[in-house]
Amino acid sequence: MALESTTIPRHLLWFILAYHLIVIAACNEPIYVHLIEELCLSKFKFDMEGIGQNLWCDWKKTEGSYGELTNCTLLIAKKLECFWPNQVVNEFFVAIHKHYFINCSLTGRLPRDPPYNILYPFIVMPILVTFFMTAMVVWRSKRNEGII
Repeated sequence: MALESTTIPRHLLWFILAYHLIVIAACNEPIYVHLIEELCLSKFKFDMEGIGQNLWCDWKKTEGSYGELTNCTLLIAKKLECFWPNQVVNEFFVAIHKHYFINCSLTGRLPRDPPYNILYPFIVMPILVTFFMTAMVVWRSKRNEGII
């Protein structure tokens, strides 16, 4: 019993010490945010303006700029001894995607509805099956021969 009671405070002590070490060793997020916005985002904006808004969804045109943006955030994180990827980088790239790639689909083509000759069977068949099953249940319930 004595051994178990001494291990709990020891674990608590390690937890408290680890928390303070993490806080001391953490990167300076405000500086990191400022640097990725000033160095990385400004170049990416310049490159995207040069490409033109009508070609933002063309991956072949934006791949180089996007790769440079990713590498830039990684290099700054390494210099500041920050983890990468982190919450700041995730929020940064979500904002980039919301601004530049909001109207792009995964394949580069705009999504559209399938043709009617493909769509109609998927709509009509469940309706017909529902009517048929309902009619079978009603017909079977009116026959009392096999029910005990």
